[in-house]
Amino acid sequence: MSVVEIEYFSNNQLLILTLLMFIGGDIFISIVGLQCSIAKLRLINKEENKNDDKSNTLYPPCLRFSVWFAGKFIKKAEAKYLLESPSHEICYFHWLSARHSTLLMFSAFGFLFVQFVMFCCMEWNARGLSELNDYERFIGVLFEIVNTRYSGETILDLWSLAPAIWVLFIFMMYIPPYTCYVGANCNEVLKTKRRHKIVEDLMFSPLSYLVIFVILICITERKKIQEDPLNFNALSIVIEVVSAYGNVGYSKAYNCDAQLKRDADCVSRWIGFSGKWSDEGKLILIVTMLFGTLKKYHLNEGRSWKLM
Repeated sequence: MSVVEIEYFSNNQLLILTLLMFIGGDIFISIVGLQCSIAKLRLINKEENKNDDKSNTLYPPCLRFSVWFAGKFIKKAEAKYLLESPSHEICYFHWLSARHSTLLMFSAFGFLFVQFVMFCCMEWNARGLSELNDYERFIGVLFEIVNTRYSGETILDLWSLAPAIWVLFIFMMYIPPYTCYVGANCNEVLKTKRRHKIVEDLMFSPLSYLVIFVILICITERKKIQEDPLNFNALSIVIEVVSAYGNVGYSKAYNCDAQLKRDADCVSRWIGFSGKWSDEGKLILIVTMLFGTLKKYHLNEGRSWKLM
């Protein structure tokens, strides 16, 4: 697909491609090969299956649904055994329990919802969408955000998007396909018996907080990013945020020679780059420093999220 110009596809074609990415083409193969699945699954080594990583985030729920469908309407006896057996007995990495598959499905749609809301708020009038009507924009945005965790096809020039969207897309590409929120009460995946407090269950990992801080600062500094892109870029902000979180004090500083519109009163000094930020950005950076000072108390958080 990399040699195909996706932007020339019709709305119906984009919808079909989006649905295919959701359900995965290999789901149909699982129905055909169901009759010999028991013998094969017992012989497969679990560790080897972990390396067989699926890019489709909804592969396990769709696989389980296809098995249920085969048992319900095709009357396959093997389907009943698969559905009633625990996942560790099947020894197939992609065969998740019913509860885990449900949580994975809700988590996948949750990630899409976050991307959709943020993309619409910041890039609804993006250069590649400005001449489209509302329905066409909706289809285009949906196709764009789905591809962050699938095939990576795009109908927009990513260079024209806001750096906050870049950071969000980077995070979505980074997390494994089967990442899901498992919670505490239904924590059969994590196999833990200790009781969690509600606040602890909602905690993210340190990396997640850094991504959130970077996105917020990219939003507060978006005007300067447009006017002074060589100094204000996503990488410079990431360096500043990580430095603040680690309480290191390392800074990229500010280079007046890199200004596209040279300010005659600007003097290059070895001062903190954050000194050129807005008050809102500085406040977020202060929160980041305080949060990093207390990192000892939240380094082990994020256990309610299962990355696999």
